[in-house]
Amino acid sequence: MESISDIISKGVKPGVRRLFDMKDVIYDRKWLSKAENSELYYMYRELSLSKKDAAAMKEHGLRYDITVIPPQMLGNEFVKTAGHYHPLVPGTQITYPEIYEVLGGEATYILQKPDNEGINDVILVKAGAGDKVIIPPGYGHLTINASNKVLKMANWVARDFESIYQPIKEKGGGAYFILDKGMVKNPRYEHVPEIKPGKPANLKEIGLQKSKEMYGLVRDLKNTRIPHKTS
Repeated sequence: MESISDIISKGVKPGVRRLFDMKDVIYDRKWLSKAENSELYYMYRELSLSKKDAAAMKEHGLRYDITVIPPQMLGNEFVKTAGHYHPLVPGTQITYPEIYEVLGGEATYILQKPDNEGINDVILVKAGAGDKVIIPPGYGHLTINASNKVLKMANWVARDFESIYQPIKEKGGGAYFILDKGMVKNPRYEHVPEIKPGKPANLKEIGLQKSKEMYGLVRDLKNTRIPHKTS
C-alpha cells in the first residue's frame, strides 16, 4: 500500500530553499561571504493520497506538507529552516498551532515565545522517526538537522494563512544557534532565557501515536483535534 511519503519520489516538484534565501539568518558570516547559493531543503506542499483526501483537507481548512532536509554544515552551523511565526486565528488572540512528525532521520526543534522585551520562553525538542511535535499558539519555530541523516518531516497546519518570516529575519536568526561546538544565544535579541528541554507529543488520546503516521488522521477529521479552520 502506498504511503504519503512515497509521493515525493513520483515527480512532485518541491519548493526549494536556497542558501541566499536565508542569508540574513546564517550564523557564520565569514563562511557565507564565500559560499555558493546551494540548495538547503525541499518543501512539498498540499500532499494527499487521493482526491477524496484532498477534498477532506480543503473542507476542514487543513494542509499536509513534507519537508526534506539533507545533512550539511553552513560553516560551523548545522543546516536549519529559516524559522517563522504564525499569525492570529481570525477573531481570536491566539496564533495558529502546527503539528510535525518526523518520518525519517532526526530533528531538533527550537520553539520560542516572544514578548515586548525579547523572548520569554525557549524550548528545544529532539525527535526521531515517528515522533510528533506540537507547535503551540504563541510560539515561533525553526528546525535543525544536526545529524548525518536525511531529515524527512511532515506537518499538519491550517491552509489559509501565510507564515511570518520577517521578525526572525530581522534578528539574524532564532534565539539560539546550533553549532558544531554547541549552542549559543543570539545576541541580537534583547533578552533570551536559558533554553528548556521539551519532549515529543506522542499523545494517543488525540490520535498522535509514534507507531502510526499522522497522515491517517485525514480519514477522521470530524473527530480529531488537529488545527482546524475557525469558520
